[in-house]
Amino acid sequence: MHQQGGTIENALDSIASHEFVLPAIQREFVWQPEQVCNLFDSLMQGYPFGEFMLWRVAPENSGKYRWYDFVREYHQRDNPHCQELAPIHDKSLTAVLDGQQRLTAFNIGLRGSMARKLPYKWWNSWDAFPERVLALDLLASPDPDEEGSRYCFEFIDKDRIGIEDDRLWFRVSDILGIVSGPAMLNWLMQHALDQEQLSRAYETLDRLHRAIRIDQVVAYYEEKSQDIERVLNIFIRCNSGGTPLSYSNLLLSIAVSQWNTLDARREVHGLVDEMNKVRPGLLFNADFVLKAGLMLSDIASVGFKVENFTYDNMAVLEENWPNIRQALMETVELVDTFGFDSRTIQATNSLLPVVYYLYKKGAPRDFETSDHFLQDRAVIRGWLTRSILKESGIWGSGLDTLLTALREVIRNSDGGEFPAADLRRIMAQRGKTLDFVEEEIEELADMRLGDRRIFPMLTMLFPYLDSRDGSDIDHVFPKSRFAPTRLKAAQIGEELFDEFRDRSERLANLQLLDRSVNNEKRATLPSDWLGVHCPSPEAHKIYCDRHQLGDVPENITEFMDFYSERRARLLDRIAVLVNTV
Repeated sequence: MHQQGGTIENALDSIASHEFVLPAIQREFVWQPEQVCNLFDSLMQGYPFGEFMLWRVAPENSGKYRWYDFVREYHQRDNPHCQELAPIHDKSLTAVLDGQQRLTAFNIGLRGSMARKLPYKWWNSWDAFPERVLALDLLASPDPDEEGSRYCFEFIDKDRIGIEDDRLWFRVSDILGIVSGPAMLNWLMQHALDQEQLSRAYETLDRLHRAIRIDQVVAYYEEKSQDIERVLNIFIRCNSGGTPLSYSNLLLSIAVSQWNTLDARREVHGLVDEMNKVRPGLLFNADFVLKAGLMLSDIASVGFKVENFTYDNMAVLEENWPNIRQALMETVELVDTFGFDSRTIQATNSLLPVVYYLYKKGAPRDFETSDHFLQDRAVIRGWLTRSILKESGIWGSGLDTLLTALREVIRNSDGGEFPAADLRRIMAQRGKTLDFVEEEIEELADMRLGDRRIFPMLTMLFPYLDSRDGSDIDHVFPKSRFAPTRLKAAQIGEELFDEFRDRSERLANLQLLDRSVNNEKRATLPSDWLGVHCPSPEAHKIYCDRHQLGDVPENITEFMDFYSERRARLLDRIAVLVNTV
């Protein structure tokens, strides 16, 4: 039933009283601050912002399902999830099937705050997530910008509310406590505005007041059927088109509605949070966990298809969940020992064969530490590193078919070591070869610092350091020595400056060093540093052989010869390593 009427304020009151709730099949809040600002601008301009899809739940059915609250005080790290409400019985509810993102955006803007991580800050820093509130600049020009926005909304720090240079920031949530007319005018007159500014500010503030508290802008379709299958189908139709919802999140929502004992939403998101605490840089998400669940439960296909999310399949996934969880955590712990993060592994799906292998082995809790599994770990690391070094989109197109085939190989293996050779053969049959031709090997030998493959390549070449405990990529000849002034002082011709600087950033001038050792080395020339760090001839030779350094020159004038000779040695070593199982 289509209905028109109600204000934004009315809708927020319904959220506050828990008359409007979110069903378990709903996803998380995913909007960016810019999207929230654009929504408020559309509202102010009188643009339609879409109809809501609501499900009227009868009192006798309200206690049958899990319900969630809308996010209000959003914190990207500490409070990103919708909180589950206490069980509700014998009360009529309105569940929001479509419109959660828009209603949450209004709730945050008019009742709460948003805290997102600042660029270049650490995730665990106390000041990385400043709490910001939605504000409207009442003095902004009414002329539309390039994107058609007429009103200047922005999430800002609370202490910026008020006059700021030529702006007058009004906290949007305050509109719920202010009355249009004299009271509004009195508030504005406290800010020493001239007549033109006062007129513009009053017009903007009054428009905000009408848009939130007066105008009947809420349109919705209300479904009254109590048939959960019908409601689920409505939800799928609302959310599987356009861009609003990733298909995996939609299917996770279906899983949530079908698990009987565990809360799938809490389990999946809790596991994602725990995995990311082990290795924050990998940025695991619910997509990865859900696909792992399909793969490890031996469901026919690992694809995100509705037919894979039957009641029977979800029952299997729920029953196996503790073991699935353990295998995922063991895999993350293992990858952590490799030192790999999102700069190295851009496709986390490359880890799924490893997850399945550990699952089949019973996910031994000491796999990443026990000497018993030392060789097995080396095989896994080698296979994973080769898949990272390839840039041919191995984990892109045809992923579900590939993963299903690799699962079959692991399932049929003898239970010994990770079956890297058999996996490699199957991958080659599907055009996902891990074999490297001469041109690819040359390209690997010429990688520049900043290439995501540099770190795994160095760990393959020099597997001597515990990457997890902090090893740095170090310039053999320090970067500072290639500054034009220093090259000129070393009597290097200016015509060679660019070539010297280019070579200084490539693989043959890079090595892995323990972080404490790297801090000690700093800008010291390699021959001088070796004289202190490896004073005996024996120690000097062992270090140089280990790092493929050869004869290290005493000054930078011989750098190009050193570079060419070390590159040739590394090239030969890479050719052997990348094509050996």
